[in-house]
Amino acid sequence: MKKIIDGFIDNPLASSIFLADFFLLIFIRPPFFFSLIMLGTLAASSMYLGQKTAPFK
Repeated sequence: MKKIIDGFIDNPLASSIFLADFFLLIFIRPPFFFSLIMLGTLAASSMYLGQKTAPFK
Protein backbone atom coordinates (compact mmCIF):
# COMPACT_ATOMS: atom_id res chain seq x y z
CA MET A 1 0.00 0.00 0.00
CA LYS A 2 2.91 2.34 0.71
CA LYS A 3 4.17 2.05 -2.90
CA ILE A 4 0.76 3.04 -4.27
CA ILE A 5 0.49 6.10 -2.01
CA ASP A 6 4.06 7.12 -2.86
CA GLY A 7 3.19 6.81 -6.55
CA PHE A 8 0.26 9.19 -6.10
CA ILE A 9 2.47 11.66 -4.27
CA ASP A 10 5.25 11.44 -6.88
CA ASN A 11 2.83 12.14 -9.77
CA PRO A 12 0.50 14.91 -8.56
CA LEU A 13 -0.82 15.88 -12.00
CA ALA A 14 -1.68 12.34 -13.07
CA SER A 15 -3.22 11.48 -9.71
CA SER A 16 -5.33 14.67 -9.63
CA ILE A 17 -6.62 13.95 -13.16
CA PHE A 18 -7.41 10.37 -12.11
CA LEU A 19 -9.24 11.38 -8.93
CA ALA A 20 -11.16 14.26 -10.52
CA ASP A 21 -12.25 12.08 -13.43
CA PHE A 22 -13.25 9.24 -11.11
CA PHE A 23 -15.37 11.41 -8.83
CA LEU A 24 -17.00 13.22 -11.76
CA LEU A 25 -18.04 9.90 -13.27
CA ILE A 26 -19.32 8.59 -9.93
CA PHE A 27 -21.28 11.59 -8.63
CA ILE A 28 -22.21 13.59 -11.74
CA ARG A 29 -24.00 11.91 -14.62
CA PRO A 30 -22.50 13.50 -17.75
CA PRO A 31 -24.02 12.92 -21.20
CA PHE A 32 -23.30 9.53 -22.77
CA PHE A 33 -20.65 10.60 -25.31
CA PHE A 34 -18.80 12.75 -22.78
CA SER A 35 -18.84 9.94 -20.23
CA LEU A 36 -17.28 7.58 -22.79
CA ILE A 37 -14.45 10.04 -23.34
CA MET A 38 -14.00 10.44 -19.58
CA LEU A 39 -14.01 6.66 -19.12
CA GLY A 40 -11.25 6.35 -21.70
CA THR A 41 -9.26 9.03 -19.90
CA LEU A 42 -9.79 7.21 -16.62
CA ALA A 43 -8.54 3.93 -18.10
CA ALA A 44 -5.48 5.60 -19.63
CA SER A 45 -4.56 7.45 -16.44
CA SER A 46 -5.00 4.32 -14.33
CA MET A 47 -2.72 2.36 -16.68
CA TYR A 48 -0.16 5.17 -16.52
CA LEU A 49 -0.23 5.29 -12.73
CA GLY A 50 -0.06 1.51 -12.56
CA GLN A 51 3.02 1.49 -14.72
CA LYS A 52 4.67 4.32 -12.78
CA THR A 53 4.05 2.83 -9.34
CA ALA A 54 4.63 -0.83 -10.29
CA PRO A 55 3.18 -1.98 -6.93
CA PHE A 56 3.46 -5.72 -7.64
CA LYS A 57 7.00 -5.81 -8.94
